[in-house]
Amino acid sequence: MRKLVLLSLFCLCFANIMAQSNVTLSTNDGWAIAGTFYRGNSENCIILLPDLEKTRSEFSNFASKLQEEDFCYLSIDLRGHGYSTNKGSFEGFEKTGQKNEFNKSVEDVYSAIKYLKNKGFEEKNIYLLGTGLGANIAAKSLSNNQNIAGIAMLTPSLKQRDVITLGGIKDYKGPVFIGVSSEDRKHFMEASFIRNAAFLHSGQGKVTFVTAYNLKGTAMLNKYMWPELLQWLKTPALPEVKSDILVPEIYTEENQIAEQNYAPSLN
Repeated sequence: MRKLVLLSLFCLCFANIMAQSNVTLSTNDGWAIAGTFYRGNSENCIILLPDLEKTRSEFSNFASKLQEEDFCYLSIDLRGHGYSTNKGSFEGFEKTGQKNEFNKSVEDVYSAIKYLKNKGFEEKNIYLLGTGLGANIAAKSLSNNQNIAGIAMLTPSLKQRDVITLGGIKDYKGPVFIGVSSEDRKHFMEASFIRNAAFLHSGQGKVTFVTAYNLKGTAMLNKYMWPELLQWLKTPALPEVKSDILVPEIYTEENQIAEQNYAPSLN
């Protein structure tokens, strides 16, 4: 019996591995972006964007959780990282300037969204998840992708390598998930500022703010936040709650005439 169970688990893991495929995406500015695509059996799909100096492998644990839920994902190596180095390494990128390669990394996101659309996904069924710099890049990309299903940001900042989050957040009206450590004072304050901006522009019930005691990025995700994030993917926004207070109709001259014509006579 035990051998049968182990064999079943092995077959399941092997099937999930076989369901993954390595892909190469082409950006409009000539970068070849390496990625891993898992189709799953869901109508939604999430794009995973790593932090500075990290690769898509940092999402391996969370990717396993997504596979258990049969949830589609596309994880990528951002330009200059991992296997996405056909035009150079991030170490040679300018660290400042609105036109540096870190800001141009939004093109990597656009190519990932285009790939998923070609696979049959609509923009309204595509989520973004970024950690650190990946979170900032995801937020910046919202200005040109305002109809996506939702954005999740782990340890975001107001600005990193001159990639600014608030412009895209102000343009977006959809669900937002923010995760940050309360022990990390700088990121906590900046994430709180981003949360407030998201609340003002997305509205009540669309912003989820989750804190952890320590850790950052995917380390925080793997230890603390993956259950909340999986639940958020299922219900990214709270249902609208209608008021139970009856608002009285404005009394007009038409109301008075109607009462005189149709009200029962008191005589």
